Amino acid sequence: MLLSDMQLHAIDAYRHRIPRDERLGMRTDVLVFASAGLLEQIRRDQALQQAVNVANLPGIVGPSLAMPDIHQGYGFPIGGVAATDYEHGVVSPGGVGFDINCGVRLVRTDLTAADVRPRLKQLVDQMFRDVPCGTGGSGFVPIGEKQLDDVLQQGVKWMVDHDYGERRDAEFAEAGGALEEADPDSVSPRAKQRGLPQLGTLGSGNHFLEVQWVDEIHDREAARVMGLETGRVVVLIHSGSRGLGHQVCTDYLARMNPAMKKYEIALPDRQLACVPIQSPEGQAYLGAMRAAANFAWANRQAILHFLRGAVRKVFGGQVRLDLIYDVAHNIAKREKYVVDGVKRAVLVHRKGATRAFPPGHREIPQEYRSTGQPVFIPGSMGTASWVLAGAEGAMQESFGSVCHGAGRLMSRTAVKKGRDARQVQKQLEERGILVRSETRDGIVEEAPEAYKDVDEVIEVVHNAGLARKVARLRPLGVIKG
Repeated sequence: MLLSDMQLHAIDAYRHRIPRDERLGMRTDVLVFASAGLLEQIRRDQALQQAVNVANLPGIVGPSLAMPDIHQGYGFPIGGVAATDYEHGVVSPGGVGFDINCGVRLVRTDLTAADVRPRLKQLVDQMFRDVPCGTGGSGFVPIGEKQLDDVLQQGVKWMVDHDYGERRDAEFAEAGGALEEADPDSVSPRAKQRGLPQLGTLGSGNHFLEVQWVDEIHDREAARVMGLETGRVVVLIHSGSRGLGHQVCTDYLARMNPAMKKYEIALPDRQLACVPIQSPEGQAYLGAMRAAANFAWANRQAILHFLRGAVRKVFGGQVRLDLIYDVAHNIAKREKYVVDGVKRAVLVHRKGATRAFPPGHREIPQEYRSTGQPVFIPGSMGTASWVLAGAEGAMQESFGSVCHGAGRLMSRTAVKKGRDARQVQKQLEERGILVRSETRDGIVEEAPEAYKDVDEVIEVVHNAGLARKVARLRPLGVIKG
């Protein structure tokens, strides 16, 4: 039976359900957060079929979740969330992705849009010089193999201790910028070799460094707590674990595919390769994944360090750049939730999905406990991005998760047809947005029309009660890989 033959039941304007069907091997329902318009776009690829496949995972608890930015990915859909029982469930690298701890951090400045516009070109050019980008790329953080192991264990703390940041930076990163139980010894020599020169590099694809300004305030108290006000300039950093994380995923997929036979696991898609969490293979992957996640947090910290330098070269050494927050959207974490009336430990796979904890949650910085965890949702380089605050509904329905972006509407191959990088760049410049990229593909593949309407995506998570709108951001200058 194909997904097209199944019923997608509307629960309300923002929720839809694909009921469990044993003929498809489903162990649970699929819950889709989407408006009618977004649902029509979502059905153009195999993302919902992938969400159905995820519902086959041994030990899955609660529904297989699809966020409004969902689109087809490797095994898991991008924009998918699944929780598995921590003692008896499985871990799947496809539920994290190749770019382990791809994530975003938002930095506020004490500059205004009026301050920046006259020197925008100078600023964007300086940022482009100081933050390496592109597929390979070597950073400006010289470390050896022993230091790399320390980075894999300590994340942001190592960077701050070695003068690549400020003491408060670690406090304002998810998990303090480092997951416990990271195991550098579970990371292959090849993965370490790929990561060694890449600390402080942006990467390619949809990674970016974007200068933005606050266009609208929707929640004045939450905005005040985050230090946001209309006209304020902020910078959004989007990057991940680079070649190191990619190699970790590659290595463990190769190990898990044959291991599935040993554990008698059969699934409809080989890209969902998985093993029991408590198995030797599962524990080794989690140790390596945590290490790669720590590398990603360290990488974004290094980018922030060089960003601070670039801004101060242009606007003077007294300019403040303070980290508002840093949050991952490709990760698997042990968390506790009430499921079927019982509080239990689960492994939450977030594949293109952002943690969104509500007010009062003990895992968010004290400063944000009255308003909820900051959540950052990039749109496209020509439209807008959003700042949200986590809400209680996410704890009740989505394992503390929301979307992570607008979500692709067109593949990279499709969007390149009939488009020229210079044309896209000119169109953006006519709207006051400067773009610098290492390659022409970096511009064309990320053209605004390649993405869904981020405002519509945000309306879904806001009205579904998963997160609250705080502020809308507009782009000024963009660095692409």
